[in-house]
Amino acid sequence: MDTEKVVDYIVNWLKDYATNAKVKGFVIGISGGIDSAVTSTLCAKTGFPVMCVEMPIHQAENQVSRAYKHIDWLKENFKQVTVEQVNLTNVFDNLMAAFPPVENEEDRLLSLANTRARLRMTSLYYFAALHGYLVAGTGNKVEDFGVGFFTKYGDGGVDLSPIADLMKSEVYVLAKYLGVNSEIIEAAPTDGLWGDDKTDEDQIGASYDELEWAMNQAELGKTAADFNNREKEVFTIYAQRNSANKHKMEPIPVCKIPKELKN
Repeated sequence: MDTEKVVDYIVNWLKDYATNAKVKGFVIGISGGIDSAVTSTLCAKTGFPVMCVEMPIHQAENQVSRAYKHIDWLKENFKQVTVEQVNLTNVFDNLMAAFPPVENEEDRLLSLANTRARLRMTSLYYFAALHGYLVAGTGNKVEDFGVGFFTKYGDGGVDLSPIADLMKSEVYVLAKYLGVNSEIIEAAPTDGLWGDDKTDEDQIGASYDELEWAMNQAELGKTAADFNNREKEVFTIYAQRNSANKHKMEPIPVCKIPKELKN
C-alpha cells in the first residue's frame, strides 16, 4: 500500500464531499481506539473544522485517558480542532430505569450495549445539526463489510465512512504514518460498550488478523470445508457472523407494492 497516497486520497475525498455537501466541518466520536484516532486525524488534515466528542458511559478509565491524549495531540497539531465531553452515564442509567424489568439480566446485555452506541449516535447528530457538520464514521472494512461488528443506527449511523475500505491492518499502517499515539496503536481493540475491558477478540473469538484472512478466503470462494483446526474455526466464526449480520450491511428491505394494487 502506498500509504502517503492513500492518506492524500482520503483527505481529498473528505474535502470534496464536505464542499459538495456545503457543510462546515466534521464531528466524530473519540473512543480512545485506533479507528477513531485515524479517522479524526484524516478529517483534521482537510483543514475543515473538526469537533471531537468524548461520550463516556461507565467507561474504563484507560479508554477515557487515551481519548483525551489523542484529542490533545490533535489540538496541538490542528488549530481547527475542538472538543466536547458529554457524559452520558446518567442519561443511560435513567433510560435503563425507565424500561420494564426483565427476569434474567443476561437476556438484555446486548440490548444495553447497543443502547450505549445509539445514545452516542444521537449526541453526535445533535452537534452535527447545531454546527452544520457531517458525522464521520469510524468503521473499517472487516467490521463494516466482513463480520458486521457495529451497532445498527449506533456507530453504524453516520454520514460518510472514510476508512471503511481499509482492512484493520491497513488502519494500523495509516496510524503509524500519521503519528497516532503509540498507546492507542498498542491497545487491544474494544468497542467500549460493556463498561469493562472486554476486547473485540474476546467477543468475536478471533483476532482482526484472523478475520482478515477469513474475509480474503471467502472472497476467493472458499468454505469451512477447505480448512482444518484453527483455520476452520476462524473461518466458521467469520462465516456465521457475516451471515447473521447481513441485515446491517445491506439496504433496508422495502415492501414494493405492485402497481395494479395501488391503481
